[in-house]
Amino acid sequence: MLILLPPSETKRTGGTGEFDPARLSRDAILGAPRAAVRAALETVSADEEAAVRALKLGTKNRGEREHNLALSTSGVMPVMDRYTGVLYDALDAPSLDPAAREWLAAHVAVQSALFGVLGLGEEIPAYRVSAGSRLPELGSPLKRLWSDAHAELDWARAGLILDLRSLDYVALAPLPRDRGWFVHVSQRGDDGVVRALNHFNKAAKGDLVRRLARAGEDYERVEDLLDWATAEGLELTADPEARELTLITRLGAPARTS
Repeated sequence: MLILLPPSETKRTGGTGEFDPARLSRDAILGAPRAAVRAALETVSADEEAAVRALKLGTKNRGEREHNLALSTSGVMPVMDRYTGVLYDALDAPSLDPAAREWLAAHVAVQSALFGVLGLGEEIPAYRVSAGSRLPELGSPLKRLWSDAHAELDWARAGLILDLRSLDYVALAPLPRDRGWFVHVSQRGDDGVVRALNHFNKAAKGDLVRRLARAGEDYERVEDLLDWATAEGLELTADPEARELTLITRLGAPARTS
């Protein structure tokens, strides 16, 4: 079982030790594009005005380009602890027990615009670049470079794949048609009508992954996942033809699990 998450633009800073990209998983396939994106990112980040344009920085966060100039020395921490924001705050990996954190490391990956697919237990530095960033030195859009590179991965080995990524990150590594199940989030109102969920979409996804981590199971069939969701008090429906799952929340925001 593999769950794919989007990254977050907001990240905790700091960490310990030096970053060694050769230690990242899938290095044989993703090592070269990782190095190319890093080199282009460092080049554009060295020029403040160029970085503001390329990375779409505002007045308050333009200093974040400096993270890209200290990737080797600024310290590393696990991916699950590095990212912040609505989804990762709901996941709240730092508060999970060791068994649940081990489950996250084994079954959950994030789609980084700088590093490609990363397991949540892998250690990375703070950085600033997103799927929509334009890196002139790269010579091609991030979407083209990463989609070509990830096409070489053996997705079949992952078993059941739940794709919780936003569409711009899906484009960086499209899954084969018969592999992933894309997860939508909707809300059932007091009138019983199901509507698309906007503000709490990421929080619902983070809560879902947290619940799965605490359950600690490795589901290989969608039917088993649906049974678990029902037992957990979640409303999760499947559209086998479209290969889509819909998580339906009832109160607009998922209840925080302990």
